[in-house]
Amino acid sequence: MAEKVLFTSESVSEGHPDKIADQISDAVLDAALEQDPFSRVACEVFNTTNTIIVGGEITTTATLDIEKIARDTLIEVGYTNDQFGIDGHTCDVQVLVHTQSPDIAMGVNSSSDTKEIGAGDQGIMFGFATNETDSLMPLPIEMAHTLVKKASSLRKSGSFKWARPDMKSQVTIDYTVPDAPRIDTILMSIQHDGDFNKKNLRNMLSKISYRKRQGNFV
Repeated sequence: MAEKVLFTSESVSEGHPDKIADQISDAVLDAALEQDPFSRVACEVFNTTNTIIVGGEITTTATLDIEKIARDTLIEVGYTNDQFGIDGHTCDVQVLVHTQSPDIAMGVNSSSDTKEIGAGDQGIMFGFATNETDSLMPLPIEMAHTLVKKASSLRKSGSFKWARPDMKSQVTIDYTVPDAPRIDTILMSIQHDGDFNKKNLRNMLSKISYRKRQGNFV
């Protein structure tokens, strides 16, 4: 019997702590670039119970209200109650930002041609395209993303009662037969209110599912 070939991918919702950090740093970058296209932003965010810390190196002519950006991001996600672990209205926001290191800045400052601008110390991530899905993303991550996106949409509409912003999905696809991948396991983790109805919550989760149609999962 051939050994199973399994591939697992995980996705998190906008309310997951890691994703909150990403969204705040992205919002700071967007605000800087909107005012100053030549902004250099290396922004890191740490979050814990009712606390946000924004640090890093930012060199820009833009005027940034980083505390407000952080609070607005939390509120937009849905963190508006201490019971959720953090409240964008009242949480502690610490901003520890300074300008870019002169040594790193030399790689940029020495170039008079913006087309030949030097690089800083930020990383570049890359992946690969596949014809498994219309989006060209691998099937496990496409399914994982779609699960949390659908669950988050239902939460925001009020249809997914008891659900809170922090969610995580994990999808494992069995590639033992290369031309016939099949779902091996789907896991969903949903932050929820303490007075939730277990049966109704399970029923809602069962609706956040997939069916195969013309080779695509929808």
